[in-house]
Amino acid sequence: DYILIDTPGQIEAFTWSASGTIVTSALATTFPTVLAFVIDTPRCAASVHTFMSNMLYACSMLYRAKLPMVVVLNKTDVVGCEFVKEWMDDYETFQEALDDASDAGNGYSDETAGGSGYYSSLTRSLSLVLDEFYNHLHKVGVSAATGDGVEEFWEVVRRAAADYEEGYLADLKLRIEEQQAKERAKKRVGARRLARDLKEDGKL
Repeated sequence: DYILIDTPGQIEAFTWSASGTIVTSALATTFPTVLAFVIDTPRCAASVHTFMSNMLYACSMLYRAKLPMVVVLNKTDVVGCEFVKEWMDDYETFQEALDDASDAGNGYSDETAGGSGYYSSLTRSLSLVLDEFYNHLHKVGVSAATGDGVEEFWEVVRRAAADYEEGYLADLKLRIEEQQAKERAKKRVGARRLARDLKEDGKL
């Protein structure tokens, strides 16, 4: 059995808020928890920069929550998702797509779409940095409209849950132990301070 929780649409409002951290931590300390980040596949097909923006969002969520993540490539009934998977699996393929976007223009200015300029240079550099990051992501194509890929989605969730047990749970226990050690150290410091104050007051 699974519990699927839909969080507020604004990533910043949930991922980087205190309440979002509390909810995520409460779930992760209770049972295996997996993040599912839904991406609009047709929008990625329309712009390589939109794809890169989505990957940066996914990276920030993984960094913040430290939980396994499934990238859900939605609307595959409109546009297939294989090209996105290729971009994530093969750095050179994405670079070729970026070059094609540069040549075509796709309605962007020379600065944003071209092979030169700060924006394009930044996109190329980020793609190289995130190439290793993609290895930590699970990905699956689905169609909310037709239901295609839903069974595969749950299978990928099962694999991600195994990652939780093997890696993330151990890290979570380590963080809990570190927090408990800090609290014990804080109590010891407080006890010593109290003893010192009482001794100075002549009450000890």
